Amino acid sequence: MDVLSDVVAVARTGRPRSAHVRWHAPWGQEFAPVPGSAGFQVILRGSCWLLPPGAEPVRLGTGDVVFLPRGSGHTLADSPERLAAAPVCGPEDHELLGAYASDTVDRTGGRGPATVLLCGAYRLDPSRAHPLLSTLPDVIHLPAQPGRHPELRSAVELLAAELESPRLGTDAAVPALLDTLLLYILRIWFAGRTTRAADTTGWAAALNDPAVTAALHAIHRDPAAPWTVAGLAAEAGLSRAHFARRFATLIGQPPLGYLTWWRMTTAARLLRTTDAPLRSIAAQVGYSSEFAFGNAFKRANGTAPGVYRRKG
Repeated sequence: MDVLSDVVAVARTGRPRSAHVRWHAPWGQEFAPVPGSAGFQVILRGSCWLLPPGAEPVRLGTGDVVFLPRGSGHTLADSPERLAAAPVCGPEDHELLGAYASDTVDRTGGRGPATVLLCGAYRLDPSRAHPLLSTLPDVIHLPAQPGRHPELRSAVELLAAELESPRLGTDAAVPALLDTLLLYILRIWFAGRTTRAADTTGWAAALNDPAVTAALHAIHRDPAAPWTVAGLAAEAGLSRAHFARRFATLIGQPPLGYLTWWRMTTAARLLRTTDAPLRSIAAQVGYSSEFAFGNAFKRANGTAPGVYRRKG
């Protein structure tokens, strides 16, 4: 797997949720923060206003996508005047909209024009959070632009169609489409950062650096391989010294430090999600003995692999 696919596969836990919601003006809704989650809002029809945390109101139009990677609280309303007075999402609404049950919901505020939203949420495991995700802003707004991001628009249309008209296979299609939508949002965001002169370090720069990306893909493709700095430098097509400096500058840690972190993150996921014996997990993350793996895992996580699994 490539690094971005792995980030999503490892960080997300449980089933993503979604809802197809129709609001009728006048309306407004404040959504409380949901720690340990990421959410999105897509405007399928009509328009509304978004009040992000600590920022000015933003007008959203048909086709706009808003992604909240840390589950930040926010407010939506049909007009800026109703943002300040919007009711907080109550327990019954939180189950409906905060948890995003896969269903179509009609929220009648009044008899005015309708705004149709596609809402979604992903549960994230903080213990397996990839540093790439920590570099994202609290709110990502991708405005609709004719001819731009056709793959994102296609995913939105397919997901909306499944929620509007559930049929055989919808329960399998919706989670897959939600994962696809998340990948497209992240891909578009990081690709867009190449135009920012300030992004000379960090994950945005790393993912747009062919040499560092080649090394990252090698690590994620085969974390069990006996990688050395020289071996990763060969994957990157750079000298050993040049590669080590470039990788550390962009990623924030040396190549073998990141390799060890990724191996332990992968092991933690396997311990929590599979019944594979410890010797098998050790081999999958590059350790020839269960003893060596156990020592490395305890140094990284503060507990032995078996204890970690039982607590999960």
